[in-house]
Amino acid sequence: MDSINRQQPELNHLDLQGTEAAKKLKELIGKSSSCFFCTQIRTGQPFDTRPMAVQKVDDDGVCWFLSATDSHKNEHVQADPAVQLLFKGSDHSDFLTIYGHATISQDKEKIKELWEPILKTWFTEGENDPRISVIKVTPVDGYYWDTKNGQIVAFAKQLVGAIVGKTLDDSIEGKLEL
Repeated sequence: MDSINRQQPELNHLDLQGTEAAKKLKELIGKSSSCFFCTQIRTGQPFDTRPMAVQKVDDDGVCWFLSATDSHKNEHVQADPAVQLLFKGSDHSDFLTIYGHATISQDKEKIKELWEPILKTWFTEGENDPRISVIKVTPVDGYYWDTKNGQIVAFAKQLVGAIVGKTLDDSIEGKLEL
């Protein structure tokens, strides 16, 4: 029995490294600025997961978050800085998982740079709230699932493939090494 990859007439796997990996990471995070932020991923126990908004992604793929100093997340990161971020851009593409190293600071300049008024919901004293911390996640590696030509082309290829009985899939996936 053939796997779906053997039935695929087009390139559907492309690993990316360095600058190209960081560019893909930034592109996909731009389609979904929220993620599941996972901690305690190396304990052998079920890891802790919570939704988080990425405040910024720089050109190296570093992700920046604002978090409460007294949160369980901060406690977990201080105990073990290994984290995983899970992104979903749409129902059919733009998926990304990142493994990285998290560090925590209370850099006032970075807080000011990342601050948005909606954050006052969690930090009631505004951008000078003493509970605000910055979490910097430096990616080490990851994996992505995307389309090569966008969702409209991907859907059209799927329809044609269903009609002619061939696997015509516009997907692309691969490792990200940063």
